[in-house]
Amino acid sequence: MKLGFEESQTPYSSGSQNARVWTERWVKDWIYCPNCGNPKIDQFTANRPVADFICSSCSEEFELKSQKAKFGARVVDGAFRTMCERLAASNNPNLLLLNYDLANLIVKNAFIVPKHFFVREIIEERKPLAATARWAGWIGCNILLSQIPTSGKIFIVRDGQPQSKELVLAEWKRTLFLRDEGTESRGWLVEVMNCVESIGKQEFDLSDVYAIERRLSELFPDNNHIKDKIRQQLQFLRDRGYLDFVSRGHYRLRSAG
Repeated sequence: MKLGFEESQTPYSSGSQNARVWTERWVKDWIYCPNCGNPKIDQFTANRPVADFICSSCSEEFELKSQKAKFGARVVDGAFRTMCERLAASNNPNLLLLNYDLANLIVKNAFIVPKHFFVREIIEERKPLAATARWAGWIGCNILLSQIPTSGKIFIVRDGQPQSKELVLAEWKRTLFLRDEGTESRGWLVEVMNCVESIGKQEFDLSDVYAIERRLSELFPDNNHIKDKIRQQLQFLRDRGYLDFVSRGHYRLRSAG
């Protein structure tokens, strides 16, 4: 995998325009489909809403966002209402995030957030635009990357190093079971996965997850049986191969490899 941009591309006077053209070309030339392994993904025609690329083999769609700096806790997205409507749609695209070094014309990081991690809890509503703005009252949203589990951020390039394609495909398949769940069920599963990872240990006890009960109560205020729900989700994750059951009340987080 070549990480540098094509120097032969005609540059624009604007650095951001250059970056957009160069990053789109790089994705088209070098990014493979993490779902089926197809060595290329195709670019949609310009001005298509939502998605930017599609795999011709399995029809997975991808939305590209690129910037110079590493992505932080939030990613600015479009209209809040539109994003909420997309959450339940079958053609909601996967999110491809890319950061680059414009001085050296290379890709530094590229990772994918699979669409099955997009649940209501990770979408933050922004304040309406001021009355003096051109689009007064328009409400945008942020994607809360900090609320997505590590398993929902699949790196193809990390810190300037291409990752093993075999590992990328394995990491993708590891969480595909989420697609079989409804929006509410996925919301619970993603949050429990997040809690498990935040413990910071490969092996953990049920009590470790109970310690984060308050956060789950705030996210799901209509549920009065949080501990019961936690046990249910852990059992589900165990049955889907995401966790291993070690002994009563004791679990192990299974790696993709």
